[in-house]
Amino acid sequence: MTTSRADQVSHTARAQSFNAVAAQYADHRPTYPPALFDAIEELTGRPLAGSRVADVGAGTGVATARLLERGAHVVAVEPGEGMAAEFRRRLPGTPVVRGDGDALPLAAQSADLITYAQSWHWTDPARSVPEALRVLRPGGALALWWNTSALDVPWIAEASARAGRHFGRDFSREQNDLDATTADPSGRLDFARRTVRWSRRVPIDTHLANLGSHSLFLVQSPDRTAAHLTEERRHVLDVFPDGIVEETYDVVLLLASAPPAA
Repeated sequence: MTTSRADQVSHTARAQSFNAVAAQYADHRPTYPPALFDAIEELTGRPLAGSRVADVGAGTGVATARLLERGAHVVAVEPGEGMAAEFRRRLPGTPVVRGDGDALPLAAQSADLITYAQSWHWTDPARSVPEALRVLRPGGALALWWNTSALDVPWIAEASARAGRHFGRDFSREQNDLDATTADPSGRLDFARRTVRWSRRVPIDTHLANLGSHSLFLVQSPDRTAAHLTEERRHVLDVFPDGIVEETYDVVLLLASAPPAA
């Protein structure tokens, strides 16, 4: 499939849109459950404690913080100035370097694990796959994951359908595209897949601020975004009249190992 110039511009604008709302992103985006990191350790066959990890597209450090809690030695890679500044404010002792997955600013064979939390889709796999293989030590691993909405929960499915109409997109189909073929069209990597379900309970203002921190909203006019979020507040309060929203997520994890040493 060819990509039009307009699509490329839109993709770039969305990728850069987070920098203006870095604090909102950090304050309201969901984290990741311990079971996700258990799955990574199971699939790699080694503990995160003591591992050298490159967290790419680290943003404000949501995933980095969880990796540090597991005892990993993390260097973060983040292309956005605003996001990197927020990262430094929240995790001042953790190194973060400017760069992206298509040209990693890291030495060859310097990482046991490379992670992409909500960020692999901003890369070009034709470039980011070879870069990951260059930076990973022999037998190291590449882990990609996304928090996705649990669409079998009725109120979440209805909210997703409303957002789909608003944006003219099929979010259920897009979630189904989070697979090995999409992650690496070349087929060089053999991905294992795991899905981890979890939930969090948050005030409705946090729920709406989380929605508003997504790039599809950030590149719209403020009036159009505000109108949709006002409508969402009404719908969500019909389900959670006390204003405490239970968000349910399925974390989709794809993990592939680099070839062992010859």
